[in-house]
Amino acid sequence: MILALAALFYGLVPIAGALINRRSWRIFRRRFNDLRLQPLLDYGIYSRLEGGIYRFIGGFESVTDGHTLWIRSDTLTIPVALAGAQTYMLPMQEGGFLPGAFDPGEEAPERIRWDRVSTLTEGAKVFVGGALILRDNRWTFVSTAEAPLMVIFYDGPDRSLAIRAIRAGRHQNEYWNSITPYSLVLGALSLIFIAVSFLPRPAFHRTAITAFAAAFIPLFPMVPPGLLFAVIYRRLWWRARIFRAYRDLARLPLKYLKPGEERTSLPDGEKYGFVRYDSLPPEARAKGIPLLIPEEEKSKKAEWYVFGALQEPDLPAEPRVPLEPRFPAEPLDSFATFGALPGNPEDLARRYARKAYTFELIAWLLLLASVGLNAFFIALIIFLI
Repeated sequence: MILALAALFYGLVPIAGALINRRSWRIFRRRFNDLRLQPLLDYGIYSRLEGGIYRFIGGFESVTDGHTLWIRSDTLTIPVALAGAQTYMLPMQEGGFLPGAFDPGEEAPERIRWDRVSTLTEGAKVFVGGALILRDNRWTFVSTAEAPLMVIFYDGPDRSLAIRAIRAGRHQNEYWNSITPYSLVLGALSLIFIAVSFLPRPAFHRTAITAFAAAFIPLFPMVPPGLLFAVIYRRLWWRARIFRAYRDLARLPLKYLKPGEERTSLPDGEKYGFVRYDSLPPEARAKGIPLLIPEEEKSKKAEWYVFGALQEPDLPAEPRVPLEPRFPAEPLDSFATFGALPGNPEDLARRYARKAYTFELIAWLLLLASVGLNAFFIALIIFLI
């Protein structure tokens, strides 16, 4: 019974909360990715608007009636009904367009209550995506069951928003979620109650001591000798989280392309796709194109995929000379991925996924070894008492 209670409250319940948390952030990334494909609302589109799903970027202007957010761009001001909206805040960004080092803990977005929006500073950048509905003779972003409204407050260049949201849109520590504190408290109280119940009965003093020791199982990884395994577990779990982010980054530009396609049209009509190179061309350095996977900056890969706006090739001096594709340019749409990948995106995604799952498995085994090692020594002490 003691082992069952410990496994339930310290293991199964928090892990169930972790799976729910991971699923919610997966929905966040999928929803944001889908919104990238929707038209970007501007005055030209607004003048002939008939409703639909759109995205919009502007500056925070004000909040009226306690639940209506007003966002202002250079040419347009749009109201946003915050009731039912999924509202997030990306932390301050340091560095340029895309920081070289990726720290998921520092970049993780925070989900905030919509009634906290009024405390934000005027002028803060806002991304909103969802359904536009005619309300009180004015087009308003409204959250619906079919199209939940997404609102993201952020800083930094607009072009970095898509990459930052996708790579950092995940929980910092899945085990520690909204369910975990209650589960740990209930588990500790249950085991202490058992210990106190058996304590007056001398024949069951080992049972009482075992229940009392089991109440502190969550602290086992924090004390020697299991502490070493816990430290390695933490580092491996962190690396697995980074590899999951790299998996999503590798697939980021493919959202616009169907399987087998090399080019397509963006919502604004601009041609988009990729050009393959045997090695990273000098133009990449000269034009400052970002590397989507920071750790691959010094990669020796034989093939690079450069994504961006496609331009018509220059005409050759001789008619029979094959046309050389021009180096992709930065797309006008700030949500379209502009960057280089060291290899086929699908192959990279599968490789990073395998690494992530492998590191997670080893990390779990080390955590169990940390708890098991300390539990062994405590059981030995109890047996000798």
